[in-house]
Amino acid sequence: MRISLLFLITLFGVSICGYAQNKQLLYDFTEIPQSININPGAEIDYQWFAGVPALSGVSFQAGSSGVSAYDLFANDGLDFNVKVRERLLNGMSTRDELSGTYQLELFNIGFRGKDQNIFYSMGIYHEGDAIGYWFQDYALLAIDGNADQLNRRFDLGDLKTRGEMMNVFHFGINKSIDRKLTLGVRAKVYSSIFDFNSTNNKGFFVTRPGSNNTFSSTLNADMRWRTSGINEIKRALDDGTLGNTIFKRGFFGGNLGVGIDLGFTYKFSNQTVLTGSLLDLGLIYHANDVENYTLVGDVTTEGVEVILPDALVNSNEDFWQNLVDDIEEIVPFENNFNSYITFRPTKLNASIRHNWGEPTLRAANCDCGPYATSSNRVEKFVNGVGAQLYMINRPRGPQTALTAFYMRRFGNFMAVKTTYTIDKFSYSNIGLGLNLQAGPVNLYLLADNLLAYRNIANTRYTSFQLGLNIISWGKN
Repeated sequence: MRISLLFLITLFGVSICGYAQNKQLLYDFTEIPQSININPGAEIDYQWFAGVPALSGVSFQAGSSGVSAYDLFANDGLDFNVKVRERLLNGMSTRDELSGTYQLELFNIGFRGKDQNIFYSMGIYHEGDAIGYWFQDYALLAIDGNADQLNRRFDLGDLKTRGEMMNVFHFGINKSIDRKLTLGVRAKVYSSIFDFNSTNNKGFFVTRPGSNNTFSSTLNADMRWRTSGINEIKRALDDGTLGNTIFKRGFFGGNLGVGIDLGFTYKFSNQTVLTGSLLDLGLIYHANDVENYTLVGDVTTEGVEVILPDALVNSNEDFWQNLVDDIEEIVPFENNFNSYITFRPTKLNASIRHNWGEPTLRAANCDCGPYATSSNRVEKFVNGVGAQLYMINRPRGPQTALTAFYMRRFGNFMAVKTTYTIDKFSYSNIGLGLNLQAGPVNLYLLADNLLAYRNIANTRYTSFQLGLNIISWGKN
């Protein structure tokens, strides 16, 4: 039994490594240029910025809403099989997931146009992510079998997983409408490297007492597994050309898609600010290197029927193979090369912030536009406190996180943001972000769930972001 349990856990862990994506520390942290990537309508006060290639934006997130490695492998005196039974099979539900994502900026710049109220930005980033939910009934069927589970329907819809790797090319426009309102829009082109998904499975497997045999088993299946780019990746691994293949497919040699980001900042007053963004309203059309697998049909069988003494006359007959052939004819496992469309996981951010304390910088005191002075730097207060809402569209419905945050600025050279986040991964997620400004050099480091670093194996969520930029505010 231990071998089957290890296989099951390995399958769960290997097949899913993606999709957390909440960047509450970076959101509305406008000292950091990358904040404009998650709110195109963020308030920008610099003349231009340039990210250091491959170092300007590095992020990684991973989480498990069910169990941690410590829950299963800790040397706590409990038998491993008991822990699997209590914490996996009986302790998790089909809404539990294992998730995370990584992102690497390849190129990122922004600059103000002739109209000083308009800020342009553009760049390329590489992203990989996936998500998988706990396949409860599959696990029970694999470990316990069906002999003692008569009349129980094992739900084939428990299998929900998807993953992808891509490059994203983006161009954004940020415009200050007046002193109160800033709007932003960002266009995106997705170049998919590979994709796999199986999220709309239906059907069941059930065993009942048989009429002509001990048991009768029914399989009703409507299942699909769709892939693109996977075969090219496999061939590249065999040929030793993985890097070239990823590069080619990531730069318009794979499957393409389009998307859009929207955002705004609205000031009720200098001290009370509302922000919001809607990210990745887009899709990808998969027609290149596509291979799909389907299992569709309905069959009931009572297993192998041996009729004596007739069976003794034809002793070479393969009863089991005949049974398999009959089932495959009724419920065929087939593959095809049909193109398909995937929609991006749309994300919503919204926040309200109240500022107080002595402003670190003062804006022009006139009605001649927010950038009337020779410097583009605008009024920022020493302290800020607020709340943020985050939602993401997932295969099992929207997922939400709530964050309370506090910001503290130390002159123009350092800013700190601390957060407390509640989501399905943790009720005690405390994060800390640090932004340093040394002349034109900007360095930031953001890390989530700091309390979990006391025991990494026992954490269910971890996240970090770091980057290096060059920023200019123009002439003072």
